Amino acid sequence: MVTVEQPCYTLINLPSDSDPPNEMQLKMDLEKGDIKTKIEALKKTIHMIVSGERLPGLLMTIIRFVLPLQDHMIKKLLLIFWEIVPKTTPDGKLMQEMILVCDSYRKDLQHPNEFLRGSTLRFLCKLKEPELLEPLMPAIRACLEHRHSYVRRNAVLAIFTIYRNFEFLIPDAPELIASFLEGEQDMSCKRNAFLMLLHADQERALAYLASCLDQVTSFGDILQLVIVELIYKVCHANPSERSRFIRCIYNLLNSTSQAVRYEAAGTLVTLSSAPTAIKAAASCYIELIVKESDNNVKLIVLDRLIALKEHPTHERVLQDLVMDILRVLASPDLEVRKKTLNLAMELVSSRNIEEMVLVLKKEVAKTHNIVEHEDTGKYRQLLVRTLHSCCIKFPDVAATVIPVLIEFLSDTNELAASDVLVFVREAIQKFEGLRPLIIERLLDAFPAVKSVKVHRAALWILGEYASSPDDIQAVMNQVRQTLGEIPLVDDELRLAAGEKADEDGIQQQVPIQKLVTSDGTYATQSAFNTASISKKGEARPPLRQYMMDGDFFIGAALGTTLAKLALRYMSLTPDGKKQNRFCSEAMLIMASILHLGKSGLAVKNMTNDDADRLYLCLQVLSDKSPVIVKIFNENCRCALSIMLAAKAEEEASTQKAKEKPGSVIHADEPISFLQLSSSRGAGDLGGTENVFELSLNQAVVGRRDGICSGLGGGESTPGLSKLNKVTQLTGFSDPVYAEAYVHVNQYDIVLDVLIVNQTGDTLQNCTLELATLGDLKLVEKPQPVVLAPHDFCNIKANVKVASTENGIIFGNIVYDVSGAASDRNVVVLNDIHIDIMDYIVPASCNDTEFRQMWAEFEWENKVSVNTNLTDLHEYLRHLISSTNMKCLTPEKALSGQCGFMAANMYARSIFGENALANLSIEKPFNKPDAPVTGHIRIRAKSQGMALSLGDKINMTQKGPHKTCGA
Repeated sequence: MVTVEQPCYTLINLPSDSDPPNEMQLKMDLEKGDIKTKIEALKKTIHMIVSGERLPGLLMTIIRFVLPLQDHMIKKLLLIFWEIVPKTTPDGKLMQEMILVCDSYRKDLQHPNEFLRGSTLRFLCKLKEPELLEPLMPAIRACLEHRHSYVRRNAVLAIFTIYRNFEFLIPDAPELIASFLEGEQDMSCKRNAFLMLLHADQERALAYLASCLDQVTSFGDILQLVIVELIYKVCHANPSERSRFIRCIYNLLNSTSQAVRYEAAGTLVTLSSAPTAIKAAASCYIELIVKESDNNVKLIVLDRLIALKEHPTHERVLQDLVMDILRVLASPDLEVRKKTLNLAMELVSSRNIEEMVLVLKKEVAKTHNIVEHEDTGKYRQLLVRTLHSCCIKFPDVAATVIPVLIEFLSDTNELAASDVLVFVREAIQKFEGLRPLIIERLLDAFPAVKSVKVHRAALWILGEYASSPDDIQAVMNQVRQTLGEIPLVDDELRLAAGEKADEDGIQQQVPIQKLVTSDGTYATQSAFNTASISKKGEARPPLRQYMMDGDFFIGAALGTTLAKLALRYMSLTPDGKKQNRFCSEAMLIMASILHLGKSGLAVKNMTNDDADRLYLCLQVLSDKSPVIVKIFNENCRCALSIMLAAKAEEEASTQKAKEKPGSVIHADEPISFLQLSSSRGAGDLGGTENVFELSLNQAVVGRRDGICSGLGGGESTPGLSKLNKVTQLTGFSDPVYAEAYVHVNQYDIVLDVLIVNQTGDTLQNCTLELATLGDLKLVEKPQPVVLAPHDFCNIKANVKVASTENGIIFGNIVYDVSGAASDRNVVVLNDIHIDIMDYIVPASCNDTEFRQMWAEFEWENKVSVNTNLTDLHEYLRHLISSTNMKCLTPEKALSGQCGFMAANMYARSIFGENALANLSIEKPFNKPDAPVTGHIRIRAKSQGMALSLGDKINMTQKGPHKTCGA
């Protein structure tokens, strides 16, 4: 499509005074004022006409006193004035005064100043009156031979628009432009001329391209882009032409322009599916990502690569380019790195997994050498998860990855360390041969851990999988080292006494008071302040420091670990003395933790739950009941196996849902032989394409709005057309009927409005006036049109979307009736409601990320459940289908009927905004017909996201519930 430059409305400054000038004052200023006064008067006149004022008395004044002037600013303003001023009488005939205007612009087209000529030619592209253009045609033709390229390229555009709108005025335009193109040297002029031939006479454009195929690489980028567009259209319309032009596309992959290379790669993929073509296009995409500095461009091209992977044959080609794709990790943007790692992980195979692991290990080393900032920890976490996936997918590399990942346990980023432990837990369960190595590395890293959560998880792994007596004793030694001197209370009192002596420089007796606790045991309490004791907390061993800070949950976890180790040690060691010694040591540590928790030395006392857990562990070691021993030694590991199996099953089902279903072939369906197909390409790179299937796919553009497959999936329905998105704007009995097709395209909305004149009159200046409510912005004002009796036209309007909020587009249609002297007529349009669901897609995250976002997000919207549904699972399915959110709670956890249900849901907008939801509903057992009750808590980072999602839920609850098919 030809892009014609718009007039420069920024030249007009709004009048500073509040009262608009009257017509008489403007007339006097235009007649008798100096140049500056006339410029200001002309600006005010243009502003008043744009605002809807009618100033018929000024037309002749401007023709007489302003039009003959040669001032450049006045010439610019006059171009805008003649574009917006009415040029016809109420009955649709051209005004007589326009003849004078036509003569003036004929002179401007012959003016020696190239700017005036070019500006006039740009103005002529806007004229819709052939009576005005006809006398100017010889002057327009003459401009093709002007010495300045600015005049020549605007002359080509003027000829193109005149030929497209009024072909009878210049029927030989294609031949004229073709001969102009042969002798033209300026690249912008050649681009405009070639673009005209592309749309007006494609055969001439092809003939010119065939004559200069070897010179295409030396053309400018603006012309190369048009050449790519032509090749794309011609080869899709006539596949036999591929062999003629596909080599040209190959050459354009090496263009110096990034835009040309991008378009050429996309065209090459659509023209050929040969492996060499796909590899060349993918390599071009990768080079663009690596060399381009704009992160938005990187993400766009990455999406192209991801889309390329969806094709089965293309995926095999991309697998050989995994190492090239990993070069993108040099980008500092976290989102780019995340997409790159996901793509590489999906493409990696057994042939290049070792090379990929080496690259990732180097990236891990780089994160330790750079300055720590917010994204460094997140990137480190991404690398940990990717290496985790590599080890689970390819167990052969686990032995080289595990030592690298375990080093992360001492990392200050708790998320990365937690992910390492998740990986270690899964690896030690699945790979029995690596258990000794993992235990050894975990014991080495144990003292350097800085997080209580990581220490707690490491204790569970060590207690569960330390299976030999030597390993069990090594774990016990590590626990004693990280816990400190036993008993804990006595050691803390000695520490306090030593602190006091050091501070005063005099040995003095620390006053100690004996207390009796609630269970009858003695507790000791120092007279020193607890805060003074904790001043030397940095010198304490890590496990003791946690408990001194009041976190005794780590003490309960340590008690469980010691109980497991003691039971296993006694079953492996026949020596009774060693058994009693180890068991006594474990019980002493538990008793010492209990004593510390009740002594009051810590910041907070131990909770009853933690104390009960330690008492249970002491009782297990004293009784040694076979049933309890089996629970401690076997059932915990079985529970982990079940959890890992459920997780693997969920990932497999998710991956299966992403795969495209195979095509169903009926018994009576004819067999299509590609060799006998007329659409078979004859290119040197081969490749075939079914034109009928292509046409069918282009015709069917519908997509089911709801997502109704299971608890978080979605599927497209190819049977729906775009007619389902048509919104009626006016009634059938209105003089002007209007309807709009609303097309949501990520960051913008395109309104294709059909306007029908249902009267027997000619409608002058029929204008579509739109306004927006919400975070929407109208890009440009639609131009007025003239509608003949019972005529129709299509008007397109673009609306930019800035965030995920419900928006409303409203407006009206105004027009004049030819021959009528009344005011303008107005038809009010129905509102167009932009649904938030068009921007929200289901997404996945793990439990840790969900909890972190839930704590960080500051906006919460609590929605009460108000429905007539009586089944908990049915309400959950309805909620998922109406909000496009994905249920993160496993389906097995939601199975069964207990009268209560709690589920977490997550979605992500195309703008990168996250939306979390927690569903808590219930239904009494004794009332089977009672509706579901409860509430939904929505959390988001922005207020608009939380409110809009809540409004959507309330709206779907009030309306009739749609049944979602499985």
